[in-house]
Order: sequence, then C-alpha cells, then structure tokens
Amino acid sequence: MSTRTSPGTARTTLVFALITAAALGLTACSGGEPATAPAGATGARGALPTEDVVAGVKKNEAAAKLLPADVRQRGSLALASSVATPPSSAYLPDGRTVVGVDADFSAAVAKALGLELKREVVGFEAILPALGSGKYDVGTGNFGVTEERRRTIDFVTYINDGQGFAARADSTLKAVTDLTRLCGLKVAVNAGTTFERTLEKNKGRCAQAGKPAYEVNVYSETGAIWMSLQQGRSDVVMNTINGVRYAVTQQKNVKFLNEYRRLDVGFAFKKGTPLAPAFQAAVNGLKADGTYDRILRKWGVTASGIERSRISPPEIPAPEK
Repeated sequence: MSTRTSPGTARTTLVFALITAAALGLTACSGGEPATAPAGATGARGALPTEDVVAGVKKNEAAAKLLPADVRQRGSLALASSVATPPSSAYLPDGRTVVGVDADFSAAVAKALGLELKREVVGFEAILPALGSGKYDVGTGNFGVTEERRRTIDFVTYINDGQGFAARADSTLKAVTDLTRLCGLKVAVNAGTTFERTLEKNKGRCAQAGKPAYEVNVYSETGAIWMSLQQGRSDVVMNTINGVRYAVTQQKNVKFLNEYRRLDVGFAFKKGTPLAPAFQAAVNGLKADGTYDRILRKWGVTASGIERSRISPPEIPAPEK
C-alpha cells in the first residue's frame, strides 16, 4: 500500500495534535481527573493504537471475481482519503503514516480483493467532486450516507457513526436532544459536512420557538473547532459521534453531551460504479473471518458495527425535533 501525503494536509493534522496539547496545557490547572481512553483503544493517553489487525487478511476469491476486468488487470485502486481526527483517521507522529478506522478498512478490503492500494490524502470537501470526475476510484472520509449525496455518489457501507455534541465541562448544557437547545449558542462545525448542513437547514426552528437563533461557526480544520471551544469562541462542538467521544478523552474540561443521530458510513464512489458489488462482498467477508470486529475493537468503536454491508442504503431518518 502506497501513501502520498500533501504537505498542507500533514500540517493540518499536526496542528490538531498541537492544539490538543495546547488545550491540555490550558486546562491542566483544573485539577480534574484524566479522561478515560475509548474502550478497546490501546496505549497511553494521546497515543494511537498501532496493532496490525489486517496483516492476516487473505484474498477473497469470490469478491475479487466481482471486480471489473480493467481493475483486475490494473491490479490497483486509487483512493482519495481525508485525514481529520482519530479514530476515523489520523497521522502517526512521523506526520506521514495514515492510521485509523478508515485506513484499516481500506487496507483490509484492498487485500481481500487482491489489489494494491494507492492512497492520496485529499481535503474532505474535494473528495466527492473528484470521484465524479474519475480522478479516483474510491474515497474515504467518514462519509455519512445522505439522500443528497446518494443523488451523485454510490456508497458501500462499513460502519455506522453519525452526529454528536460536546461542550466545555462548565457548560450548563446537558444534552442536545432537540436543536432548539442550541438557540442563542455558538456551534463549531467543519466545512462541507452533514453537521453544517443539518444546522443551516434547521436554523428557523429557534425563531419558531420564539428564541434567538444559534450561530454556526464553520472551520476548515478539525483542530480549530476544538480550540474555538476551549477559548470560548464557541459554546458547542458538533462532529462525528466517534470523533467527539475520542476527543473528549484527550482534553480536560470537555464533556461529551450526547448522540444526536446515527448515519451509515461508507466507501464513496462515482455514481454507477461497477466496483460496489466487489467492495460489498469484501466487507461482508471481513465480517465473516473476524477482521471486521478486530478493527472495531482496535479503535474502540464496537458500537459502530453493522450487521452487513449495503450498497447506497436510504438515509437513516433524522430526529423530528
């Protein structure tokens, strides 16, 4: 498996590591107890698990036979990968090696299909358009399956994640079971995400409830949303459930509020891709041989397991409130 890392993206992820360290430093005087690492994660606080859980994956001949002839002949897959924050994706301290749930599933599926994986790190917002142009075969970025995306993108699901909230420990906010709980607050999100779309789509709910609107603070870098929270420029962070759960274990004075909604997460492809059946068969083969569960345990995300992989399933309905 080859990996090409753009200097800008590497710097972005390293900035997140520095921001997390800075946040720990800013809050070190709180006297609070250290946070507990995610269940199943290994290593000390701040360390990422490095166990190789895909080395033993064998070629799945039945799945490989479903590959288009040109891909079998080429023997490789061009993967566009967004690197944001663990457990979905991150860099090891060398600033080049990509690890995480997405990386392990990508590597495992490629091995099952007997293909070399050629990864290029690409900005999150650029991946889906690049798939449509045919520049890459497949993309990963913890992409949630939504009706809007299904119009132009095919998905092969491999986990279930979704949307969650976090706040500073001194916040009086307990849970965001209804988006009107956010009224009058500043919410930090990443650009181009389902979080930004959800908040923008529902901004009118506060006015309907006779309350002041919430403010959506949009950042291009994940580290920036957490720094905005620590510095008081934002009141709440909305991000992936797994990402939020992990982040609060790495920072003091930050608490996980709740899951808001679940979404299926999948490998992303150009609409009409002939690769989907092979990927689906490969993921289901990983479930059968135990690799699937080993990946989830390694990253402490066993709650994100799915019963079987599906091709572009309908979006899981959002809460009505």
